[in-house]
Amino acid sequence: MPRAILLTQDGGATHAQVTDLDEAHWPDAAVTVEVEYSTLNYKDALAMTGRGPVVRTWPMVPGIDFAGRVKSSTDPRFVPGAPVVLNGWGVGETRWGGLAAIARVPAEYLIDLPPALSTKDAMAIGTAGYTAMLCVQALEKAGIRADAGDVLVTGANGGVGGFAIALLARRGYRVVASTGRMEEASHLLAVGAAEVIDRATLSTLGKPLQKERWAGAVDSVGGATLANVCAATRYGGLVAACGLAQSMDFPASVAPFILRGVTLAGIDSVMAPLARRHLAWEALAREIDADTLRLLCPRVLSLEDAIDAASALLDGQIRGRVMVDPNLVP
Repeated sequence: MPRAILLTQDGGATHAQVTDLDEAHWPDAAVTVEVEYSTLNYKDALAMTGRGPVVRTWPMVPGIDFAGRVKSSTDPRFVPGAPVVLNGWGVGETRWGGLAAIARVPAEYLIDLPPALSTKDAMAIGTAGYTAMLCVQALEKAGIRADAGDVLVTGANGGVGGFAIALLARRGYRVVASTGRMEEASHLLAVGAAEVIDRATLSTLGKPLQKERWAGAVDSVGGATLANVCAATRYGGLVAACGLAQSMDFPASVAPFILRGVTLAGIDSVMAPLARRHLAWEALAREIDADTLRLLCPRVLSLEDAIDAASALLDGQIRGRVMVDPNLVP
């Protein structure tokens, strides 16, 4: 029987355990996928530890993304054996997700995996890399060119941050990485950052309008950090906001937006239209090489190890991406 991480709730406490489940337990949907790889994302870790209100229905199999091969399908667009990838759509929140040996989802949630990527490559990239690409594409669409000045990436040691640095550096941008772990500076420079700064310089709320420094930014932190980033963004710049690791609050003023024409662009990877997803994954297939994947996703865990790693991920103790092989027995 397929193995899965199953989340249950008892007296308000969340319990995560690996269990064998008959396929009949999975909710009905058009496509059943044999999952080859999934990942441990920040949202998954919140769900598995109960430290965030992620799960909407119980019990739940977490895992907001996965890559694998179609096992069966009632939709002619997906034939058995076809490699596919999924990101978001509420999987792991309202519908059973990818931290299992199989997944059963609506056909419209899936996209064909680009031929240049294996399922392992796809999950080494995962939702983090896909989200980073959406952020980079938003900067480019806004006309923020590589010669416009420094581009800031916050949460640089996280999955989104690492891929954002690599993708921007590949395009010729000078990237400044912000992190709370300055001991990881050499790693961030190897990924592509030109400069590394301590997140403490951004995490305490400053003036509503500050000295112009950033041509653009990718922020996965939110809170006072995002407010400070906007306050120091140059005239006409864009800040791509995609996370809330510090806070979901935004204690800012309108000054940067009406006096400098700064754009705050919300980047949603969960419900993004299929056309946007295809563009992002096609670009990732062209641009991400094996060396970058080794730097940004150096580990593959079992389902059991993923449960143990969830708290460490939330506590900022893990560098980069964590891939999970649901068929790996520790």
